[in-house]
Amino acid sequence: MRRVAFLTMKNPEGFFVYDQLLVAPLSQRGWEVIDVPWDEEGVDWSRFDAVIIRSPWDYQQNASHFLHVLAEISASGTKLFNSLEVVRWNIRKTYLLDLERLGIPIVPTLWGSHLRADDLAGAYEQFETDTLVIKPVVGANADDTFRLRLGDTESAEEAMRVHQVRPYQLQPYIESIETEGEWSLFHFRGQYSHAILKRPASGDFRVQEEHGGRIAAAEPEPAARELADRIGAAIPFDTLYARIDLIRLSNGDFATMEVELIEPSLYFQCDERSPERFCDAFVEAMTESESTAGSFTEGPA
Repeated sequence: MRRVAFLTMKNPEGFFVYDQLLVAPLSQRGWEVIDVPWDEEGVDWSRFDAVIIRSPWDYQQNASHFLHVLAEISASGTKLFNSLEVVRWNIRKTYLLDLERLGIPIVPTLWGSHLRADDLAGAYEQFETDTLVIKPVVGANADDTFRLRLGDTESAEEAMRVHQVRPYQLQPYIESIETEGEWSLFHFRGQYSHAILKRPASGDFRVQEEHGGRIAAAEPEPAARELADRIGAAIPFDTLYARIDLIRLSNGDFATMEVELIEPSLYFQCDERSPERFCDAFVEAMTESESTAGSFTEGPA
């Protein structure tokens, strides 16, 4: 059998991982799955035919080392999904600016690098809101993400301490996260697979299961499907997988919250056919890659 490494983390305790649902269908296609922590030392990546980034959900604690490991994988000749160039583009949330320049609607955002009280005051005024959300530009799992209410000096001081010397994004709090939830639509090799709706626990705003979020399969309305397709077409790289997170603004339109191309949970448990679709897409991508690598154009005599 051929071997594919699932890039993961040394201690996944406390996280919800569904990638085991890929093991059987990949085995049926001639592939053995081996879990490898991304920061495991001394790994010979060339012994794998492919590496798929799946659940290294602590990479943001040392993003530069994570990128170094991915560069080593790419240099070994082993096929990496998604590719190093995709990760380099997607690891900083400033990729949203690239999408916005292409006409993709995103959640209104202010960008900065040294959070001060004046920045918060200006954001409340510009967005005409009494509640903000601040996130790191490089981050995952809602780490160091704060919901800030006007007048809550304690939370503001904590946010300023955390984001004092790191790039951040400031956004108005979108109320529909509580009333409707956040939509996630999944594409495998650019083709729609399935969708879910994520809702936060009562009193919270974070939709991740690790924070008590509730996840359910759902059928998105045509407007969400159409926007997700536009986003997929706007991604400047080929991808094996993409998770496109959308939220409804107060005017009823959908906007892009995130486009997750590095290590998103793909929630295979929510659609029984999604593991098969993913595995088919992976095999097709490998076949195409190896066919391209094995071809050549003969030069003039």
